[in-house]
Amino acid sequence: MSGHAAVTPAGPRTTIRPTAGLPLLPIDHPEFSGARLVIKSVFDKAFALVALIVTAPLLAVLALAIRLDDGGPVLFKQTRVGKHGRAFCVYKFRTMVPDAEARKTSLACDNEQQWPLFKIRRDPRLTRLGTSLRRWSLDELPQLLNVVAGEMSLVGPRPALPEEAAMYGDHVRRRLAVKPGMTGLWQVNGRSDLPWDESVRLDLSYVENWSLMLDLHILWKTWAAVVRGWGAY
Repeated sequence: MSGHAAVTPAGPRTTIRPTAGLPLLPIDHPEFSGARLVIKSVFDKAFALVALIVTAPLLAVLALAIRLDDGGPVLFKQTRVGKHGRAFCVYKFRTMVPDAEARKTSLACDNEQQWPLFKIRRDPRLTRLGTSLRRWSLDELPQLLNVVAGEMSLVGPRPALPEEAAMYGDHVRRRLAVKPGMTGLWQVNGRSDLPWDESVRLDLSYVENWSLMLDLHILWKTWAAVVRGWGAY
């Protein structure tokens, strides 16, 4: 499934036409400082902290299951590029065999995405448990730690790989004007089914039209996307 977020200028405001069921939504152009940014930051950290506390038993069970499955590490850590180009370490529950990164080169010809992204619908490196974790997006729960640490937001552009960010021109670098998110327009419009350029386009639409109301709409739509499992692999 692939969706679109058409952006229509309207004087000092911008209208986003329906995207994956989101309603017609006129919003002001974004402010990257001031009270609105503080509100977003406080909301993100408070929500993430509560979510970590509430899901702590589930996180413990998943961590134990991953460890017992093959004896490998529980977490997968990877360098991503955040706000203003700052690199940080993103956390996920490990869903692949421990030597997955070393095996990537041998699978290059099977890549179903545009470089620098690497996605295979039936990736042979996935563990049995990892397939289920990705299907329900449970592998992304440790990113709540990144949100509490101020490195990510609940909603924002998809966290970029360093080699991906190195390709950005001046316009596309606006994608790095806000923190990357655990979810975003890319998440509710197809996730891994989206080509790289469409994913970037949606991220720019979000950055150029950010508001707390838009964040709340995307968070609401994320539940449906997770339940349906669209683009989750």
